[in-house]
Amino acid sequence: MADVQIATDWKELLATEFNKPYFNTLIDFVKDEYKNHACYPPGKQIFNAFDKCSFENTRVVILGQDPYHNPGQAHGLCFSVNDGVPMPPSLLNVFKELRDDVQKPMPTSGNLEKWAEQGVLLLNSTLTVRAGKAGSHQKQGWEKFTDEVIRTINNKKDNVVFMLWGKYAQDKGKVINAERHFVLKSKHPSPLSANFGGWFGNKHFSQANNYLKAKGLEPIEW
Repeated sequence: MADVQIATDWKELLATEFNKPYFNTLIDFVKDEYKNHACYPPGKQIFNAFDKCSFENTRVVILGQDPYHNPGQAHGLCFSVNDGVPMPPSLLNVFKELRDDVQKPMPTSGNLEKWAEQGVLLLNSTLTVRAGKAGSHQKQGWEKFTDEVIRTINNKKDNVVFMLWGKYAQDKGKVINAERHFVLKSKHPSPLSANFGGWFGNKHFSQANNYLKAKGLEPIEW
């Protein structure tokens, strides 16, 4: 793990996890997949969420499921795509809700790095995927690792906003202490669910900032 790009405090907090047998098995699987197949995100960006958003700086956590599996999209931040890449439908719906909630104009890029650099941990449950095959790296150990990440934030920080969009994220977030943190739940922004009510109008972005300000913390410039 020495060559992984990851914030120093995360590296220290997760050192024990990185040395567990399941994680070594996972890394062997990932290395084999990247050697023999096209996989996303690029190897150096697998831990991009932890590199762009340190543990100390984490104020908001958005939980995703899988990286995007088409060329050029995934860069290690959930829901985010690289500059110049067309926005996937779920991300478009995120920006539509953001526009309606905090009167933010629709952006020209779907790159969410600016959120991450302000303290938004954009965490996918599974950090890698084989090209064109959604869910292909699930149940190999990533979920166990990201569960530990959530537990670490839950236990070692206070007043973090967790945005849980859809049933998958809500099930994964059941360990979060809602008395210690602010848990926001809604339908997933995917058109499959968003267009049937429960996503649009959730006002998660303004609710998050109101909570942060009430706790004396810097709001996010969405």
